[in-house]
Amino acid sequence: MLPEKKQILVVDDEPNLRKVLAAQLARDGYDVHTAEDGEQALALLRDHHIDLVITDLRMPRIDGMELLRQAVEIDDTLPVVMITAHGTVDNAVEALKTGAFDFITKPFDQSEVRAIVRKALRTRDLAGHEATRQPSGAPQADARYGIIGMSPGILAIYDVIARVADTPTTVLISGESGTGKELVARALHENSSRRDKPFIKVNCAAIPRDLMESELFGYERGAFTGAVTSKPGRFELASGGTLFLDEIGSIPVEMQVKLLRALQESEFERVGGIKTLRVDVRLVAATNSDLKREIAQGAFREDLYYRLNVVPIRLPSLRERKEDIEPLVTHFLKKFNARLKKSVKSVHPEAAALLARYPWPGNIRELENVMERAILFSDRDVVLAQDLPLDVRQDSEPPPGPALSQDTDASDGLKEQVKAAMSRLERHLIVRALEQTGGNVTHAARLLKISRKGLQLKMKELSLRERDDRSDPP
Repeated sequence: MLPEKKQILVVDDEPNLRKVLAAQLARDGYDVHTAEDGEQALALLRDHHIDLVITDLRMPRIDGMELLRQAVEIDDTLPVVMITAHGTVDNAVEALKTGAFDFITKPFDQSEVRAIVRKALRTRDLAGHEATRQPSGAPQADARYGIIGMSPGILAIYDVIARVADTPTTVLISGESGTGKELVARALHENSSRRDKPFIKVNCAAIPRDLMESELFGYERGAFTGAVTSKPGRFELASGGTLFLDEIGSIPVEMQVKLLRALQESEFERVGGIKTLRVDVRLVAATNSDLKREIAQGAFREDLYYRLNVVPIRLPSLRERKEDIEPLVTHFLKKFNARLKKSVKSVHPEAAALLARYPWPGNIRELENVMERAILFSDRDVVLAQDLPLDVRQDSEPPPGPALSQDTDASDGLKEQVKAAMSRLERHLIVRALEQTGGNVTHAARLLKISRKGLQLKMKELSLRERDDRSDPP
């Protein structure tokens, strides 16, 4: 089955610009919705699933800034790209500090638009939803800093946040994908004296290598083809606040030297610039890879690692904090009842037992997706076992091994049984990783913590056909 097209909403009061931009995006393979002002755009956002909003800054009735604020309230993971004229670049920079993903200036270059759109959609796909974010309202008894859980590992993280949040110290957050690393980074920012300043997030894995420097440090007009105006980088935008570098291990080695200097000296130059800029930035970094192994392989600088790893925070996987599954499920019941306008009151004990036994390779993000799907398709006021996905129902129990033959030696039978069970387990884990990454072998290998080549060999051994491995899907 072909993947669903991404849905992009273009908002501008100029009909010609809407038409031109919509036509380009449609040629690039996206489904495009258009609106002539923020009021129409908000109606579309409430009635349709939208993956990206591209909006003009200045519009009648509801302008781009107000649309940005209300769009984030509807979906706090929705990337919003602002369109601005040369004279309003300062307003666009303010929009970035408010939460916009990026901005493009008129007249814009098609390649620039294409690159920003792909980067925004890739960032949304890689980040997913922050599963442990608190809903609005009174805090829950089992939650602190917007993080849900009272397991020993989470209690230890609460203590670290309390100690280091209001300091300039660099923090390195590690943990598997889907454990809530961005949530911890936001907790550090929001509980510091920088809370009223920008929190700027960069997903390093979503940025092409050749754009990394300009993304972090900005560029001057004419620095390269398509640089029709100067543009500040994320370090400048975060000045006075917090810069969160997610997937820090994806930064190219050649860029790590400049990053190290920026951290040590709090200064840098834009691409194509000669003026040295100074900033006051608190850095928080995150990774789901083993940086010490990356250092041994020459893919990550040791001096940068020690500069980042001043205060390490390791987020436990969900299978390490099983006691937190029940309060998380309760949280998601409330969240998705409100979002989906449902009235599911509880989870049946049989379904709860399955959720408790499942290993959750995708961690809290996977639990959130499972609960959203179960509530969406439930026709009752309780989630039953049959409402859960097949893999949750099957993988909650150990897979049955092949029966021993009566005329087979017991020791030989045991070896065969173990080998067959391991093969089935490997196959299942690989298939699930591919499903979670949309068939992307590179991302699946990262999730499984093996090399891409190793995964390809294992897929061949298990007769699994390699899927389309596009690292830059539309």
